[in-house]
Amino acid sequence: MGDQRTVLLGVTGGIAAYKSAELVRALQADGHAVQAVLTKAATKFITPLTIASLTGNKVITDLFDDSSPDETLHSAIAHIDVAQRADVLLVAPATADMLAKFALGLADDFLSTAHLAFRGPLVLAPAMNTNMWEHPATRENLAALRTRGARIVEPGVGELACGTVGSGRLAELDDIVDAVRSALNSEGDLRDECVLVTAGPTREALDPVRYISNRSSGRMGFALANEAARRGARVILVAGPVTQPTPPGCERIDVESAAEMHRAVLQHLGEASFAVMAAAVADYRPEQQAASKLKKRDGLPKLSLEETPDILQSAAAHKGGRVLVGFAAETDDLEANGRRKLQSKGCDLMVANPVGGATGFDSELNQGMLLAADGSTQRLAPMSKAEMAGRILDEAIRLRKRMAA
Repeated sequence: MGDQRTVLLGVTGGIAAYKSAELVRALQADGHAVQAVLTKAATKFITPLTIASLTGNKVITDLFDDSSPDETLHSAIAHIDVAQRADVLLVAPATADMLAKFALGLADDFLSTAHLAFRGPLVLAPAMNTNMWEHPATRENLAALRTRGARIVEPGVGELACGTVGSGRLAELDDIVDAVRSALNSEGDLRDECVLVTAGPTREALDPVRYISNRSSGRMGFALANEAARRGARVILVAGPVTQPTPPGCERIDVESAAEMHRAVLQHLGEASFAVMAAAVADYRPEQQAASKLKKRDGLPKLSLEETPDILQSAAAHKGGRVLVGFAAETDDLEANGRRKLQSKGCDLMVANPVGGATGFDSELNQGMLLAADGSTQRLAPMSKAEMAGRILDEAIRLRKRMAA
C-alpha cells in the first residue's frame, strides 16, 4: 500500500453526487486511496457517513468543526495539510457554482480553499442542467480553468434529473478514473526536457495594410505549450499573430511572417528535445511587397506568389535525436494525406486533424489521428484541445522512449 497515491475527491451539490460512492470504489479498484471533501450542498444528496465508510477516512465538510476554538484551529490546519499531501484533486460532480469559484479564485469553503492551496493536477468532471452547461459564463470559466492546466472530463448526453435530454450528465466513471490515472502518470514526466512549440498562423504582407493568412487561432499550439510546461518542461513558444495569453512558465517569441518563424525555430531547435510544429504556416507569400497601400483606382493588382520556407522540413533536416511532431490540417482523406506528409517531412509523429467542421480552426475542440513513424495509429474523438495536447505529448514521450531503447 506504500505506493498508493491519494485522490482528494471533492463532491459538490448536484444530483450526480449520489454516484460518488461508486466513484470511490472505482478509484480504489484502480489502486488509489481516497480522501473525500463534501460541500454542505453535497451532504443533502449523500451522507458523509456513507463516503467515510467506503474510504476509511473522515470526510471533510467544512473549514471549521463545531468545537472549542483551539480544537477548531487545529482541525482546520490539519485539513489543509491533508489537501496539500494529496496527489491529485478530483471534483466529481463539479457544479457550475464550483467551476465559477475555481475560475475566479474564490475561497469561501473547504473545497475552494483547498483548490487554491493545492499544487498538483486538477481533474474536473462537470454535471449540471444543459442550459447551465452551455451558458457563456460556464464556457468562459471552463476556458480559464483549461488555460491553467485543469483536465475537464466532458459530461455526457442523456436524460437529466430535470427530465430533459441533453448534455450535462456526469461522465462515465471509467472515463473519470482514466483521467485521474492520466493526470497522475503525466505529472513531471517532461522535467529536465525542453519543448519547442510553434503556434498560430503567419501573415505574409501584400502591402503595409493587407496580408495573406489563414484562420488559425493558435489555441492548439498554446494548449500544447501549457501542457508541456505543466509537466515540468522548459517551453519555448514561437507564436504567430494571435491574441492568446502566454501560458504560465513559457518563454514566448512573437513573430509575424513564415520567414521570421523559420529563423526563430532554427535558432532555438538545438535547445529542444521535443519540437512540436503546431503552427499553420502560410504556404505562399507575394514575391514583392508593395511599399505603399495598393489603391483600388489603380485596378486589380497582379500578384505573383512564391513558396515560404518549409519550417517542418528544415526542422527535420536538423532533427538529430529529438522527437519531431508535425500537424496536417486536412479537408479529406485524413489518414492517407497525414501518412503522406509524415513520410515526406521526416517526422516522428503527425497529428492529422479535419478542418471545416465543428472542430479545428478557431474552436475549443479538436479531433483527428495520431500517426507515428513506427506505424501505430490512434484515432481521437472530439475533445478539448487541452485534453488533445495531453494525448499528443503522451505519444511523443512514448516515441522518445522507443528511440532511446
